[in-house]
Amino acid sequence: MSSIPSEFRGVTAVAKANVYFDGKVVSHTLLLPEGGRKTLGLIYPGKFHFGTDKAERMEIVAGECTVKIEGQSATNTYGTGATFEVPAKSGFDIEVKRDICEYICTFLG
Repeated sequence: MSSIPSEFRGVTAVAKANVYFDGKVVSHTLLLPEGGRKTLGLIYPGKFHFGTDKAERMEIVAGECTVKIEGQSATNTYGTGATFEVPAKSGFDIEVKRDICEYICTFLG
């Protein structure tokens, strides 16, 4: 398990939310001083597919999700404190079965 950050200092928060799947996935973008970008978000119960342009690291802040990354045969469950990565130009299926899954997405590269 990784050490999931509880706050970010010195960033610019974009007020306009990123809303997907009729509001069942919502995030806000953080612009980092060195030029990087992260999103902080919530996933409500359901099954969703996301495509990736850049590689991504997903850190689970709270809750639990099941993930299948394109090109991999395994489906894995991730809970609070877990991390997984998704390659660029790929995608993943994510399912939240109950409650809300909170995450930090870091765009890599």
